[in-house]
Amino acid sequence: MKDTELIRAAEHFAQEQLGQDATGHDWFHTNRVRNTAALIAGMEGANVVICTVAALLHDVADEKLNPSKEAGLLKVSDWLEEHLPDEAACKHIMEIIATMSFSGGGGEPMSTLEGQVVQDADRLDALGAIGITRTMVFSGAKGRPVYDPAIPPRDESLQQEYRDYSKGTAVNHFYEKLLKLKDLMNTAYGKQLAEERHQFMLDFLEQFYKEWNQGGIQ
Repeated sequence: MKDTELIRAAEHFAQEQLGQDATGHDWFHTNRVRNTAALIAGMEGANVVICTVAALLHDVADEKLNPSKEAGLLKVSDWLEEHLPDEAACKHIMEIIATMSFSGGGGEPMSTLEGQVVQDADRLDALGAIGITRTMVFSGAKGRPVYDPAIPPRDESLQQEYRDYSKGTAVNHFYEKLLKLKDLMNTAYGKQLAEERHQFMLDFLEQFYKEWNQGGIQ
């Protein structure tokens, strides 16, 4: 299968699996990550095809959208075995997808440049205006309030705590994850792109608290 055919097939698979998602992990998110990964790969000299396919399939395997992490990874692994005869490339893509999750900030570091590129692209989509919007959508889908001054941000050092969606607020998520991402970027170009988006979130929070407090609730 040619690279263009493989990418097209991965696009269709991702659209099929994620098209109905309403938590911010939809096809549009996947497509943005794919485009950003290709951009960073070109700047950093990484394999663009590996980065593109891994980016397209990364949320198909996400444990948030599957019965378990293992079930999600098996779904993607089975698809790759059917569509990509290059065993080394399949292994490389699966390693990227299995390692790239934030997981409370405690995940294993990426061992390849391609993995670093795709992880940076995914993290960039959690920053800036898009990141703010996705946080609100996800919190609404999980029944979390936007903000409650009585609920402090948690120390998201443990994966079990990070995956407990019943607790916390949307605004706390900025401190638990989003504002940490700038310093976790892998590539030079990824770090450059993260700076502006990080500052935008700080500006948003400043304005949010200003408007909240003018409402008379402390």
